[in-house]
Amino acid sequence: MSKVSIGFFDDHPILLEGLVNIFSRFNDFAIVERGASAADAVRAAMTRQLDVIVLDLAMPGDVFDAIATICLERPDTKTIAFTASVGVDSAVRALDAGASGYVIKGSTAEELYSAIHAVLRGETFITQSFATKVISALRDATLRRAAAQAIRLSIREEQIVRLLLRGKTNKEIATRLQISEKTVKHYMSILMQKLSARNRIEVVLAAQRLNPDFGISPEMRRN
Repeated sequence: MSKVSIGFFDDHPILLEGLVNIFSRFNDFAIVERGASAADAVRAAMTRQLDVIVLDLAMPGDVFDAIATICLERPDTKTIAFTASVGVDSAVRALDAGASGYVIKGSTAEELYSAIHAVLRGETFITQSFATKVISALRDATLRRAAAQAIRLSIREEQIVRLLLRGKTNKEIATRLQISEKTVKHYMSILMQKLSARNRIEVVLAAQRLNPDFGISPEMRRN
C-alpha cells in the first residue's frame, strides 16, 4: 500500500518539528514537504504530488488565497487548516476557499490523523467541539449568497446607487444621467423594493452588502 504524501506548513519551528516527528512515526504517511509561509505551501503543491497539505492560517502571506490556488491548480491535493483560531469567520473563509478540513491546534494528534484520512475519503472534517457553530455559519453564509444572487441591479440602477454613494440628490442624479427627476424617483422606489430598504441610507447599505465594490463616500457618511 502506497504511503500518503503529506506536507506541513507552520511558521512556529517547534510546532512544525513536532508535527513532522509525530507523523513520521505513522507507517501510512510520508512527510515529503515542510515550510513556514503561504508561498511555501503553494510552491510545494505546484512542484510535488502531495496528497494532503496541513497549513496554519496565521503564517506569513495570504493563506486563504493559497488554499484557493492549491484547490484550483491541484484538485487532487486536500488541504487542512490546522490553526489556533477558533473564530467562525476564519473557518468559513477557509472552507469557502476550498479547505477540506479545519482542525483546532488544541486537538490531539489522533484527531489530526483522523482528519487527514477523512479528507482523503472525500469527507469534510471539522474539530468536533467547533463543528456545530461552523456548520450553522456556513448555512447562513450560503443563504446570504443565494439571496444576493437572486437580486440583480440593472445598469441604470447601479449608476443611481453609485451617485447616491457620492451623496448626490435626486435632482443632481437626474442632471448627471440626463433623465427627469421623476424617473430618478421611480428608480428609487424600485431600488427600495428590491433591496427591502426604507430610505436612501438603507438603499446604500443594502447595495454595499450586495456588492462590496460599492464604497460609501465621505459625503454620504456626513449625511
